[in-house]
Amino acid sequence: MKSSRRGQLVKHVSEKELEQAITDAQKADETRLVRRLCYIKNFYHGDTREEAGKRVGVSRATTHRWARAWNNGGVNGLRPSFGGGRPPKLTPAQFEELCETLEAGQPWTSREIHALIAERYGVTYHPAHLSRKLRAAGMKYAKPRPIDPRRPEDAEEIPAERLGQALGKDEHKPEEDPVAFGFFR
Repeated sequence: MKSSRRGQLVKHVSEKELEQAITDAQKADETRLVRRLCYIKNFYHGDTREEAGKRVGVSRATTHRWARAWNNGGVNGLRPSFGGGRPPKLTPAQFEELCETLEAGQPWTSREIHALIAERYGVTYHPAHLSRKLRAAGMKYAKPRPIDPRRPEDAEEIPAERLGQALGKDEHKPEEDPVAFGFFR
């Protein structure tokens, strides 16, 4: 092993045990740990910290952090300790209840949804974030289509008249076999 300016890497495990740790981390789908262990493997094979870091695509500062974590705790020292971010404002049960309420009482405006959440759960969401959460839950936003003010009063009767004209049928004769036209997907 080559030494670097800040010292050597402690050899906590053999190369065979390191390979097994990489395999175990891959099976457990711990991709960040796999990358860190590959860095250590490169270091075991004689790379400097910087060379080993370049092989796995990390900065020089990160290589120093990872080497220090390895020296202090071995494989467990390299495990990421990130907690996963801020906890959600609504529990999964509350969010499910919200989705059921929204589905049952449609249509909702975005202001009404925000007021409902604030009143019922005492929390607020940014409008963009709330729409992302609702889309992720499978809900879709759609504006109701208003009736066109230019629409004639007898709009439903016009297609029937045109159909009768197109078929050459008299409007006053009762049809024996009605023909239906439509568009389907």
